[in-house]
Amino acid sequence: MIKILNGTHETVDISDDSPLLLYDNTDYEEYPLHWHTQVEIIMPVIGSYPMECGNIRFDLREGDVIFIAPAVLHHLYATEGERFIFQADTSLFNGLRDFDYYMSLIYPAVAVTPEAYPAVYEEIRDLMLAIKSEYFAGAPLRDASIYCKLLQMFILIGREQKKPEENFTDVRQSKQQEYLDKFVSICDYINGHCTEELKLEEVADRAGFSKFHFSRLFKDFTGTTFYKYVNARRISVAERLLLDPAINVTEVAVRSGFNSVSAFMRMFKQIKGCTPTEFKKMYDWG
Repeated sequence: MIKILNGTHETVDISDDSPLLLYDNTDYEEYPLHWHTQVEIIMPVIGSYPMECGNIRFDLREGDVIFIAPAVLHHLYATEGERFIFQADTSLFNGLRDFDYYMSLIYPAVAVTPEAYPAVYEEIRDLMLAIKSEYFAGAPLRDASIYCKLLQMFILIGREQKKPEENFTDVRQSKQQEYLDKFVSICDYINGHCTEELKLEEVADRAGFSKFHFSRLFKDFTGTTFYKYVNARRISVAERLLLDPAINVTEVAVRSGFNSVSAFMRMFKQIKGCTPTEFKKMYDWG
């Protein structure tokens, strides 16, 4: 299945100029640690399928659907059976409001199972089967149809992961949806400006709250503090920059919004568990 592998970087070979690729895979073959810029969705249809994504072990059963975020190292183990493996360039969704924030929720991977996502599991499984049928049918506007189904899958997962009543338990019900919309917008703003200097007071004012009320609501919504969220987004930017062998660590630190290389290296090690240099070698294309 892996056709072009330089180091751990897989270049997805798409011969017909489509940004989509789907394998009906029955090979008893191990796919060693690798990554690619496309999102990858895998669904076993016969037998189980063991894998690791971002150092997390997943043992998929028949019908489970896993979403692997772009640029995540993953290892697929050899096993008997059949599975659909779908890879898609999602960059055309980047301009959509909220999309970047909700995409960050699947990092490094999300396994959609009947137990974890009972309300949307069957619909997501059926959408994956519909994508497979559409892909091989080759009808006009095939890619447009598949992207519609892919976007619907992301919508289902995103809405299931973020519900107003689960994020703002101390906020009266009439305000919960308003707050959800507001904090999704704020997170989008942070995601788009995280490499700049962001101050808690200024972002709180933008949201229309005092910094103390904003801090409490922000932690309710994201599960973390404002500055930890900002640093996590900066490290996410740094990860993408480190994939480019032409950009050194010092330049990555500056371009990802850190005031010093030492602060960047300390935060990177804290979040990723390795140094930027070790990360760069791990993703070496050579």
